[in-house]
Order: sequence, then structure tokens, then C-alpha cells
Amino acid sequence: MYYIRDPIHGFIEINELEKTIINQPEFQRLRRIKQLSLSDMVYPATNHTRFEHSLGVMHVATQMFDNIVKNEMDFLRNKLNYTESGLERERILIRLAGLLHDIGHPPFSHAAEELMPLKPDSAKDHYEHEDYSAAIIKNKFRRYIDESKFNDLKITADEVCDILTKGPTSSERAFWRHLISGQLDADRADYLLRDSYHAGVNYGRYDLKRILRTLTVINEPETDNFSIGINKSGWHAAEGLIIARYQMFTQVYFHHTRRAYDNHISEAIKTLLKSETKKDTFVPPTRDNLDEYLDWDDWKVGGLIKEGKAGLHGEIILNRLHYRRAYETKEVPSIEDLKEFEAISEEFKDKIGFIDTAEKSWYKVGDEDILISEEKGDSKYAPLSQYSSIARNLVPNKQIRIYVPYENKQEIKEQIKKYREEIKHDKRI
Repeated sequence: MYYIRDPIHGFIEINELEKTIINQPEFQRLRRIKQLSLSDMVYPATNHTRFEHSLGVMHVATQMFDNIVKNEMDFLRNKLNYTESGLERERILIRLAGLLHDIGHPPFSHAAEELMPLKPDSAKDHYEHEDYSAAIIKNKFRRYIDESKFNDLKITADEVCDILTKGPTSSERAFWRHLISGQLDADRADYLLRDSYHAGVNYGRYDLKRILRTLTVINEPETDNFSIGINKSGWHAAEGLIIARYQMFTQVYFHHTRRAYDNHISEAIKTLLKSETKKDTFVPPTRDNLDEYLDWDDWKVGGLIKEGKAGLHGEIILNRLHYRRAYETKEVPSIEDLKEFEAISEEFKDKIGFIDTAEKSWYKVGDEDILISEEKGDSKYAPLSQYSSIARNLVPNKQIRIYVPYENKQEIKEQIKKYREEIKHDKRI
């Protein structure tokens, strides 16, 4: 075993296979992709990358797995017929999936995802970074996974990808996928703690240790499906995770200046793609295209911006003259608020830099609600929203903002203020 020191989790253990994967250039590329894009324009220390986050997700996913096995060994053996070697196999798959889940991210992470191409024969469905991750794992890491001398359990790259994909699966053991992508997954468990640490805020903190101790497997008798849930004694810790997500979204991820830079870096990369590749988007995630896609990282984009090749938005980033917020609705706008926004956006459409919308739910009730096991070893369960009034009453953030160029900000803000008074006085809306 090898050990990597981490500011969030202490020491992260890796084995020889994982070290080999980490040392490949496709994984080292993650050192050159920042976790939160240009958030350092607002929070100067948010320069952490997808590299350390990926290590953290592997570490937390392993802790989650180990605690579920510890808590539910009888259930796993008797209901799902797991043997010791079967559980060890699942553990290796979970670790590899956590380690490689973000391997396909574009430069500056989510800010550039809108530049991914349309899927074949689709007019609206774009590829996502998970599609690139799967392609990279199958084409760049297969020989390390499938042919590993440590792989006596015959684990394959395809199985790792199956955990990361969102498609249907007939396996009754598919619930392990929830440890990597779900309401209670290792991905958000790590990024909330990591992002809040580097941003210098307390909003993203929650009781991870309590969540780990109370994780369980829930058998849903109506469908005979299995899910990852929380024992009843830990539901407040699950509620704390949701509150942490809500506060991080409103205070960090949707910060008005941070969102302006998401727009600017996206537009800058779009300009660079056109000039460097003659395309409007990244290349599709096919075997022949992967090297070209992987050549794009934050360093390449930053260098081209520094050379003055990214146009207006590149200059804006270099000089920190970002578009300014001139108007915004409430977080949950009323019908009247939306009518006012529509009137303003129409009146000032020639002066607007861009419009930004949240349309983000930090917690979804219904089918995606976290499940709470009412009694250990029993099939009785209830959604978290039945326990928590906070979870039950959360509604999606649908705030809308209007941004205008830096040089015109004060003039346009005053014009919008005057216009709002006029339409309210005239009862136009």
C-alpha cells in the first residue's frame, strides 16, 4: 500500500494497480483541471483540482462500502448471496469507479460542458462528461484493469463503466452505483467538504462520520429493488448533508460573480475551439478522438488566453472586467416576478450581456428521496422528507439574473431601476 496525504481525509491509501492508473497521463491531466473553474476570482484559494477530488471520492466510497458491509453482513450474505471474494470484488470495482469517475471532464470542469457535441441522431441531447469518462476508461485504462496481475477476480473496465453510467441495469447489485452517483454518494460527500475548505467557508460541513456509521441497504418490497439508505438514528446527519448542499449552492456555486466567470470561460473556450479546431464543440468521445479531447486542459486554455487568442471574453478574464449583475429575481420568483423579468429582458435586450438561471434543486423528493430504514434488518422504510420538514419544504432555486458589460453597468442598472418603477406605477404587469 501507498499513502497520499490529503487535507480533508488525512491519509488516502492506494494499492499498486491504483498507483499505476494514477500515474498515467490521462489521470495526471486532472491536475490541470480545476474543480471549481474560475471560482478563485471570488474565493482566491479555490485552486484545487479534479485530481485530489477523485482520490477523495475513491476514499469516501470505500469507507461507505466498508461500513455497509460491517453493518449489513448477514443481509448481504443471506439475501444477495455474497461471499467474501464477491464482496472484495465489489470493493475493488467501487474504488476504481470512484477514482475514475471524473476522468472525462473538459477544461474548467462544468463550465465547459455546454460545449460538448450532440449525440448522433439527436437534436437536443448532448454528450456529458460521463460519456467521455466511459470512453477513456475503455480505451485508455482497459489494459491496466483487465490485464492486471493483481486482478485474480477478473474485473473488467466495462464493469467499472457500468457503475458510472446512468443507463438501466438488470443486476440486483446495481445499488452499489448509488455510492458514486446518488443523493447520498461519495462524490458530493467529498466535494462539499473539499470545496468549503478551499473556499474558506463553513457552509459545506456536515457529519460524515455519523452518515458512514448509519449507512444501510434497504430492500424495497414493492419493486424488490435495493437502495442505499440511512438507519433511522442517522437521519439528522442526512438532513445536515442536504442543508450543506443548499448553503454551498446559494453562497458559493451560484455566487453572482462566480457565475459570470463560468459564462466568460465558456465563451472563451468556444472562441478557442473555433480558431484551433474549426469546430464549435469538443470532438465526440470516440476512440479516434480521445487524444485530441484529452489535449485540452486548463493550462492549454490559459496559455491561449494569455496569448490573446480567446477574443473579448479572454480579455475580460485577464483583466477581471467581468459582466456585472444588473438585475435578479428572488430565489423562488413569483408569477409577478417572472412577468417583471420578461418585461425587463425585452426592454433591455440589446444591452444585456447574458442571462443566467439557477433552475437547480439541491434535493429532490419523490423517487430520489433519501430512504430511512425504520428498523435495522427490517424492510420498513420511509423517505427522509417524511422525517425532515426541511427536506419536505425545500423547493428548487429558480433565480434569474441579468448581466451587463462592465463599462455600462451603472447606467443600465439605473435605467432598469427606473423602468421597474414605471411598470409598477402603470400596472403593466
